[in-house]
Amino acid sequence: MVLAAILLKLGGYGIIRVCPTLPHQTTFIIYPTMAIALWGIIMTGMTCLRKTDLKALIAYSSVSHMAIVIAATLIQTPQSISGAMTMMVAHGFTSSMLFCLANMLYERTNTRTLMVLRGMHKIMPTMIIFWLISSLTNMALPPTINFMGEIKIMTAVFNWSATTILLMAVGTMITATYSLQMFLSTQQGYLEKNSKEIYPAQTRELLILLMHTIPMLMMIMAPQLIS
Repeated sequence: MVLAAILLKLGGYGIIRVCPTLPHQTTFIIYPTMAIALWGIIMTGMTCLRKTDLKALIAYSSVSHMAIVIAATLIQTPQSISGAMTMMVAHGFTSSMLFCLANMLYERTNTRTLMVLRGMHKIMPTMIIFWLISSLTNMALPPTINFMGEIKIMTAVFNWSATTILLMAVGTMITATYSLQMFLSTQQGYLEKNSKEIYPAQTRELLILLMHTIPMLMMIMAPQLIS
């Protein structure tokens, strides 16, 4: 949770600060780096589609979202920097919340395999609300702040080069696919035999999830907080 919410954002902040200081002779580095970042969005998304480990799936999803941030910061336009900042704030809450939910399931089942974690809505019906919110924000569903950040970045990248919209669009569709797959794999289906002894969500856990959800809802209702 600390890695997703704070440390990755330090790296993004470093890129934002360093890119304007590069001399004009090094601008040729931007093109291959941009290509790697855009291709990385698709490759990490395809990796998430075949992952059976819940924690690894969320971790690779973070890599895909940070690749979008890198693509935005390389352009160095006001709109792209604004989109990158919005994306980093949104990803900080969303990814940290997903890691928190995954850890709650691991503490109860001692496994992170998606096939074993299915049907959890029957035991922990309250948690399905937080799983739904985190999954929808992870796929950048309107009107979440993730959607605001991605729209700003996609517009800035398209203005920089029209062909990049194809890679960004494919990456967005893949993100929506594995986010829905993650939600359905953990909440739907039949319970495993050993899953009937799992205890429901505790007040401490619900408070931690509310600390992630409330700021996200506040920024949806008042986007000027991060604009």
